Amino acid sequence: MQDLIKIHEDDNVAVALRQIAAGETLTVAGEPVVVSEEIPQGHKFALRAIGEGEAVVKYGFRIGYAKEPIQKGQWIHVHNIKTALGDLLDYTYRPTPCQLKETEHAYFDGFRRKDGKVGVRNELWIVPTVGCVDSIAKAIEQKAQRYVGGTIDAVAAFTHPYGCSQMGDDQENTRKLLADMIHHPNAGGVLVLGLGCENSNIPVLMDYIGDYDKERVRFLQCQDVEDEQAAAMELLDELARYAGSFKREKIDASELIVGMKCGGSDGLSGITANPVVGAFSDILCSKGGTTILTEVPEMFGAETLLMDRCETEELFGQTVKLINDFKDYFKKHDQTIYENPSPGNKKGGISTLEDKSLGCIQKSGSSPVKGVLSYTEPVKVKGLNLLSAPGNDLVASTALAMSGAQIVLFTTGRGTPFASPVPTVKISSNSALARHKSNWIDFNAGRMVEDATKEDLAEALFQYVLDVASGKLVKAEEAGFHDWAIFKQGVTL
Repeated sequence: MQDLIKIHEDDNVAVALRQIAAGETLTVAGEPVVVSEEIPQGHKFALRAIGEGEAVVKYGFRIGYAKEPIQKGQWIHVHNIKTALGDLLDYTYRPTPCQLKETEHAYFDGFRRKDGKVGVRNELWIVPTVGCVDSIAKAIEQKAQRYVGGTIDAVAAFTHPYGCSQMGDDQENTRKLLADMIHHPNAGGVLVLGLGCENSNIPVLMDYIGDYDKERVRFLQCQDVEDEQAAAMELLDELARYAGSFKREKIDASELIVGMKCGGSDGLSGITANPVVGAFSDILCSKGGTTILTEVPEMFGAETLLMDRCETEELFGQTVKLINDFKDYFKKHDQTIYENPSPGNKKGGISTLEDKSLGCIQKSGSSPVKGVLSYTEPVKVKGLNLLSAPGNDLVASTALAMSGAQIVLFTTGRGTPFASPVPTVKISSNSALARHKSNWIDFNAGRMVEDATKEDLAEALFQYVLDVASGKLVKAEEAGFHDWAIFKQGVTL
């Protein structure tokens, strides 16, 4: 295993790939560096003296300013570095050429729906319109487990506390998200479970749902029937027969849509797991497929790199709006825009938001930005898309799924067991996590600093995703987890 990594030739810091003891002498780019204090794995140390107020550089970009003079070999972290970021910024479009060459076709075995969409799972979903019927939905879910088998992969109820007592855009987004859920192709059958008196009741939702396959989607308003659980089971019996008629078939990888998210990041996330996912994204996009990058607040400080990769000036303008709208959202609620990274991030070696963001956007690879999506908006253009959603793991992963992702790739340095509405592949940034939480982690990118190249790991991850798309269960699915979360944005009545 390597001792350290200097990511970019212009960096004035290196990152420890193992715990380094005080007094050790390391060689970096042919120069000896005596480490003056213990450096934990994933943390940074200075390669030369850095003056107070001078830029600290990692990934070839400024990640903050030195709060005080820093000596060569000294540990650099939150105690002696501060963010250089401000509030709203003016941006200039400086397009960077970044075209991908097409590569040979690849295939997976998926489910073709009547509307032409493709699913990688054939599940029965119970979607409550309002939190008042959540307990009923969970009870129905338990009774309906008998339908699992054959080509039906799972039965899941997606409970939530919303659907009533909401106003304005908050209510609109909930309705749009419910409609996105109902249309998602990973569900072979959907039971929409309403109460009857809620704001987002079934008749109201019909305008958001639009055209739908009447064999695939059924509706039940609990106030209208004497025994709602018995009535629900009758409908699920019909849905199970319909969903069970679908069989997997060979489908081109150009029809895959994969969401990309990171959480519980550490100092290796931007060095191993995120770059591997970025290389995966380039592979899928080169085959005509689609990837979606989100968690906008964790683009702050690195956003210009994405803006410069926008294919058109119109997309550049949409990306500027994506960033500034989220900053305005923070300001409207009197919150600090740059209240990041989290305690777990800091423990793992991330010192500032710029440090975190530059690592985060590694997941985007080198592809041009082809589309920019608002929250709840379905993807329309193949290639790399940017999606408006917060950094919260479950909210952002749900948003990716609702914009059309059939699979989500989730990189992590600290580990998490959660699922999302779609198969969620957990990718560790370090091998210790992969060993310690083997019941959570699906793919170990920590090998990148041990015995494997980024390119080899990206190819292996691409094949793994094809296997998942063809039916291989990820760890969260093996545990029976199905989670989701709606982005709460407004007043509750």
